[in-house]
Amino acid sequence: MTTLKVDTPFGTRLFPTDLLFKNFFDRASAFQSNIDSKINHPVDIILKEEFLVFEIAAVGLEKKDIELQVEDGNCLKVSYTKPSIDSNNSEIDAGQYIHKGIAKRSFELGWKISPKFDLTQIDAKMEYGLLTISVPITPESRPKTIKIK
Repeated sequence: MTTLKVDTPFGTRLFPTDLLFKNFFDRASAFQSNIDSKINHPVDIILKEEFLVFEIAAVGLEKKDIELQVEDGNCLKVSYTKPSIDSNNSEIDAGQYIHKGIAKRSFELGWKISPKFDLTQIDAKMEYGLLTISVPITPESRPKTIKIK
């Protein structure tokens, strides 16, 4: 009998997952632990000197399609709900896909943000299918220069 061993940053495990049940909160998950799971939507998170920046791929979407919320004072949520096929009242035939490579699926993303960032001063812009959200560092959290006496 062969034993499958998986090396992770948290040690060696006998199986790719230590869970004995499916993660029902992650629709894309198939028996994965939090260690193995990843965000299933293209997102870049960049820490700059004075900002925390989120770049979210939003190909084919307009800014009115995306909902941006701050909940509980420290949770940033970004979501898009893809309209159902039934709600398409267009006279144009959608056609039959030969290849479907652009994922235009619904998404719900959320991050708990450190109090060092000011969620009341969020700046969001949409350009060329890329949603960019900038969250500034609070003035109290910025580095201070102290004059030596």
